[in-house]
Amino acid sequence: MEKPGEKGDATSDLSSMEMVVDGVKGEEKAGSTSVQTVETLLRIFPMILCVTALVIMLKDSQTNDFGSISYLDLGGFKYTVYANGICAGYSFLSAFCTAVPQTSTMSRAWTLFFFDQILTYVILAAGTVSAELVYLAYKGDEAVTWSEACVSYNGFCRKATTSVIITFAAVACYAGLSFISSYRLFSSYDPPVTYPADKEVENAVFQGFSDS
Repeated sequence: MEKPGEKGDATSDLSSMEMVVDGVKGEEKAGSTSVQTVETLLRIFPMILCVTALVIMLKDSQTNDFGSISYLDLGGFKYTVYANGICAGYSFLSAFCTAVPQTSTMSRAWTLFFFDQILTYVILAAGTVSAELVYLAYKGDEAVTWSEACVSYNGFCRKATTSVIITFAAVACYAGLSFISSYRLFSSYDPPVTYPADKEVENAVFQGFSDS
Protein backbone atom coordinates (compact mmCIF):
# COMPACT_ATOMS: atom_id res chain seq x y z
CA MET A 1 0.00 0.00 0.00
CA GLU A 2 1.39 3.42 -0.98
CA LYS A 3 1.94 5.82 1.87
CA PRO A 4 0.69 9.45 1.65
CA GLY A 5 4.22 10.81 1.98
CA GLU A 6 5.50 8.70 -0.91
CA LYS A 7 2.65 9.86 -3.13
CA GLY A 8 3.48 13.49 -2.37
CA ASP A 9 7.16 12.91 -3.19
CA ALA A 10 6.28 11.27 -6.51
CA THR A 11 4.02 14.19 -7.42
CA SER A 12 6.76 16.65 -6.50
CA ASP A 13 9.35 14.80 -8.60
CA LEU A 14 6.97 14.72 -11.57
CA SER A 15 6.37 18.45 -11.29
CA SER A 16 10.11 19.09 -11.13
CA MET A 17 10.69 17.02 -14.28
CA GLU A 18 7.95 18.90 -16.12
CA MET A 19 9.53 22.21 -15.13
CA VAL A 20 12.93 21.03 -16.41
CA VAL A 21 11.42 19.88 -19.72
CA ASP A 22 9.56 23.17 -20.13
CA GLY A 23 12.76 25.06 -19.39
CA VAL A 24 14.70 23.12 -22.02
CA LYS A 25 11.96 23.70 -24.60
CA GLY A 26 11.94 27.39 -23.76
CA GLU A 27 15.71 27.65 -24.23
CA GLU A 28 15.52 25.80 -27.58
CA LYS A 29 12.76 28.12 -28.77
CA ALA A 30 14.70 31.21 -27.68
CA GLY A 31 17.83 29.93 -29.43
CA SER A 32 15.91 29.20 -32.61
CA THR A 33 14.36 32.67 -32.56
CA SER A 34 17.74 34.36 -32.13
CA VAL A 35 19.24 32.36 -35.03
CA GLN A 36 16.24 33.27 -37.18
CA THR A 37 16.71 36.96 -36.35
CA VAL A 38 20.42 36.87 -37.20
CA GLU A 39 19.79 35.11 -40.51
CA THR A 40 17.08 37.62 -41.43
CA LEU A 41 19.47 40.51 -40.80
CA LEU A 42 22.17 38.78 -42.82
CA ARG A 43 19.76 38.56 -45.74
CA ILE A 44 18.68 42.19 -45.45
CA PHE A 45 22.24 43.56 -45.37
CA PRO A 46 23.27 42.37 -48.88
CA MET A 47 20.03 43.81 -50.22
CA ILE A 48 21.14 47.24 -48.98
CA LEU A 49 24.59 46.73 -50.48
CA CYS A 50 23.21 45.63 -53.86
CA VAL A 51 20.80 48.55 -54.07
CA THR A 52 23.59 50.98 -53.18
CA ALA A 53 25.95 49.54 -55.78
CA LEU A 54 23.14 49.57 -58.36
CA VAL A 55 22.22 53.22 -57.75
CA ILE A 56 25.84 54.36 -57.90
CA MET A 57 26.38 52.55 -61.19
CA LEU A 58 23.13 53.90 -62.67
CA LYS A 59 24.30 57.45 -61.95
CA ASP A 60 27.78 56.80 -63.29
CA SER A 61 28.21 59.04 -66.32
CA GLN A 62 30.47 61.93 -67.20
CA THR A 63 30.66 64.52 -69.95
CA ASN A 64 33.64 66.79 -70.62
CA ASP A 65 35.70 68.21 -73.47
CA PHE A 66 36.81 64.72 -74.46
CA GLY A 67 33.23 63.49 -74.91
CA SER A 68 30.76 61.59 -72.77
CA ILE A 69 30.83 58.15 -71.16
CA SER A 70 28.22 56.14 -69.27
CA TYR A 71 27.88 52.70 -67.74
CA LEU A 72 25.65 51.87 -70.71
CA ASP A 73 28.71 52.00 -72.95
CA LEU A 74 30.24 48.97 -71.21
CA GLY A 75 28.50 45.60 -71.20
CA GLY A 76 30.20 44.49 -67.97
CA PHE A 77 28.79 47.45 -66.06
CA LYS A 78 25.31 46.82 -67.45
CA TYR A 79 25.52 43.22 -66.28
CA THR A 80 26.54 44.46 -62.82
CA VAL A 81 23.42 46.63 -62.68
CA TYR A 82 21.18 43.70 -63.63
CA ALA A 83 22.94 41.32 -61.23
CA ASN A 84 22.67 43.72 -58.30
CA GLY A 85 18.99 44.28 -59.03
CA ILE A 86 18.25 40.55 -59.14
CA CYS A 87 20.22 39.88 -55.97
CA ALA A 88 18.52 42.73 -54.14
CA GLY A 89 15.10 41.35 -55.05
CA TYR A 90 16.08 37.84 -53.97
CA SER A 91 17.51 39.14 -50.68
CA PHE A 92 14.22 40.86 -49.91
CA LEU A 93 12.15 37.76 -50.67
CA SER A 94 14.45 35.38 -48.77
CA ALA A 95 14.58 37.72 -45.78
CA PHE A 96 10.78 37.83 -45.71
CA CYS A 97 10.55 34.03 -45.91
CA THR A 98 13.11 33.67 -43.12
CA ALA A 99 11.42 36.23 -40.87
CA VAL A 100 7.97 34.64 -41.13
CA PRO A 101 7.66 31.86 -38.52
CA GLN A 102 7.02 28.55 -40.25
CA THR A 103 7.92 24.92 -39.94
CA SER A 104 11.32 24.08 -41.40
CA THR A 105 11.02 21.51 -44.18
CA MET A 106 13.52 19.83 -46.47
CA SER A 107 11.99 21.45 -49.56
CA ARG A 108 12.39 24.91 -48.01
CA ALA A 109 16.00 24.13 -47.00
CA TRP A 110 16.80 22.89 -50.50
CA THR A 111 15.21 25.96 -52.10
CA LEU A 112 17.24 28.41 -50.00
CA PHE A 113 20.41 26.37 -50.56
CA PHE A 114 19.90 26.26 -54.34
CA PHE A 115 19.17 29.96 -54.82
CA ASP A 116 21.85 31.06 -52.36
CA GLN A 117 24.42 29.17 -54.40
CA ILE A 118 23.15 30.51 -57.74
CA LEU A 119 22.97 34.14 -56.62
CA THR A 120 26.42 33.93 -55.04
CA TYR A 121 27.95 33.02 -58.41
CA VAL A 122 25.84 35.64 -60.23
CA ILE A 123 27.02 38.51 -58.03
CA LEU A 124 30.60 37.15 -57.99
CA ALA A 125 30.68 37.17 -61.78
CA ALA A 126 29.36 40.74 -61.83
CA GLY A 127 32.02 41.93 -59.40
CA THR A 128 34.81 40.14 -61.28
CA VAL A 129 33.83 41.51 -64.69
CA SER A 130 33.42 45.05 -63.37
CA ALA A 131 36.73 44.89 -61.51
CA GLU A 132 38.48 43.92 -64.73
CA LEU A 133 36.91 46.86 -66.58
CA VAL A 134 37.93 49.27 -63.82
CA TYR A 135 41.48 47.94 -63.94
CA LEU A 136 41.65 48.43 -67.71
CA ALA A 137 40.18 51.92 -67.35
CA TYR A 138 42.96 52.86 -64.92
CA LYS A 139 45.90 50.97 -66.42
CA GLY A 140 44.91 50.50 -70.05
CA ASP A 141 46.10 47.68 -72.29
CA GLU A 142 48.48 48.44 -75.13
CA ALA A 143 48.01 44.97 -76.64
CA VAL A 144 44.39 45.78 -77.51
CA THR A 145 44.97 49.55 -77.87
CA TRP A 146 42.90 50.28 -74.74
CA SER A 147 43.97 53.68 -73.43
CA GLU A 148 43.87 54.82 -69.81
CA ALA A 149 40.36 56.27 -69.78
CA CYS A 150 40.49 57.38 -66.15
CA VAL A 151 42.97 60.12 -67.05
CA SER A 152 40.15 61.87 -68.91
CA TYR A 153 37.16 60.53 -66.95
CA ASN A 154 38.31 60.43 -63.36
CA GLY A 155 34.84 60.99 -61.88
CA PHE A 156 33.38 58.12 -63.87
CA CYS A 157 36.13 55.77 -62.72
CA ARG A 158 35.76 56.73 -59.05
CA LYS A 159 32.04 55.94 -59.06
CA ALA A 160 32.62 52.66 -60.90
CA THR A 161 35.30 51.67 -58.37
CA THR A 162 32.98 52.43 -55.46
CA SER A 163 30.22 50.34 -57.00
CA VAL A 164 32.61 47.43 -57.55
CA ILE A 165 33.86 47.52 -53.95
CA ILE A 166 30.29 47.47 -52.61
CA THR A 167 29.45 44.61 -54.99
CA PHE A 168 32.29 42.53 -53.56
CA ALA A 169 31.02 43.27 -50.05
CA ALA A 170 27.70 41.79 -51.18
CA VAL A 171 29.62 38.77 -52.53
CA ALA A 172 31.08 38.19 -49.06
CA CYS A 173 27.59 38.32 -47.54
CA TYR A 174 26.23 35.83 -50.06
CA ALA A 175 29.17 33.50 -49.43
CA GLY A 176 28.28 33.53 -45.74
CA LEU A 177 24.61 32.89 -46.49
CA SER A 178 25.56 29.99 -48.76
CA PHE A 179 27.55 28.45 -45.92
CA ILE A 180 24.63 28.86 -43.49
CA SER A 181 22.06 27.38 -45.87
CA SER A 182 24.32 24.46 -46.81
CA TYR A 183 25.06 23.70 -43.16
CA ARG A 184 21.37 23.84 -42.27
CA LEU A 185 20.46 21.55 -45.16
CA PHE A 186 23.09 18.84 -44.79
CA SER A 187 22.99 18.81 -40.99
CA SER A 188 19.38 17.65 -41.32
CA TYR A 189 20.57 14.32 -42.71
CA ASP A 190 21.73 11.48 -40.50
CA PRO A 191 25.45 10.69 -40.62
CA PRO A 192 26.41 7.64 -42.71
CA VAL A 193 26.48 4.29 -40.96
CA THR A 194 30.00 2.97 -40.54
CA TYR A 195 30.67 -0.75 -40.62
CA PRO A 196 33.70 -2.48 -39.10
CA ALA A 197 36.52 -3.38 -41.42
CA ASP A 198 36.59 -6.88 -42.91
CA LYS A 199 39.59 -7.78 -40.79
CA GLU A 200 37.74 -6.90 -37.59
CA VAL A 201 34.77 -9.00 -38.68
CA GLU A 202 37.02 -11.98 -39.36
CA ASN A 203 38.69 -11.61 -35.96
CA ALA A 204 35.30 -11.46 -34.24
CA VAL A 205 34.12 -14.61 -36.06
CA PHE A 206 37.35 -16.43 -35.25
CA GLN A 207 37.06 -15.41 -31.61
CA GLY A 208 33.50 -16.77 -31.52
CA PHE A 209 34.59 -20.14 -32.89
CA SER A 210 37.48 -20.29 -30.40
CA ASP A 211 35.16 -19.67 -27.45
CA SER A 212 32.77 -22.38 -28.58
